[in-house]
Amino acid sequence: MDEIIILGIVGSLRKDSYNRLALKAAQELVPDGAVLSLVELHGIPVFNQDTEMTLPAAVLEFKRQILAADAILFATTEYNYSVSGVLKNAIDWASRPYGESAWTGKPAAVMGASTGSLGTARAQYHLRQILVTLDMPMVNQPEVMIGNTAQHFDQDGRLTDEPTRQFIQKLLVALVRLARIIR
Repeated sequence: MDEIIILGIVGSLRKDSYNRLALKAAQELVPDGAVLSLVELHGIPVFNQDTEMTLPAAVLEFKRQILAADAILFATTEYNYSVSGVLKNAIDWASRPYGESAWTGKPAAVMGASTGSLGTARAQYHLRQILVTLDMPMVNQPEVMIGNTAQHFDQDGRLTDEPTRQFIQKLLVALVRLARIIR
């Protein structure tokens, strides 16, 4: 069986982002026959429809990575009850120009980590709405919402909470299964 390539998108620019740490934990938990690489959103300019016909180099590279992947794993933070502006901006760029979206048909899963108790629940639901319009098949269960992150990660940034690690592992298994079906 061919290896499934998962692209993990860090939805935060913060150096010590818990979402980056959650994706690093996911790299340890990826099932056999799959690999998870991470992409950062640094350097992607603010979306401007006036320039979408000549995509900036950072956007072209981001789209190339999406197109090369078999599946996408989003790790979103939550700002003001929604996804971060940087994540929404990157999603918009990769969907442009019209008719040339890198997202179409790409299997996806969502998770998120937050210092708050709801663990990015609202942001994840907004992200799911966005992904529906992009025609991305979604893993619906399990939902991985890591709240109160200081209790789940140690000082070295390692995810130490075993139930959370198991949820992430189940999410990855479901994503790989969906990617194989679509492939």
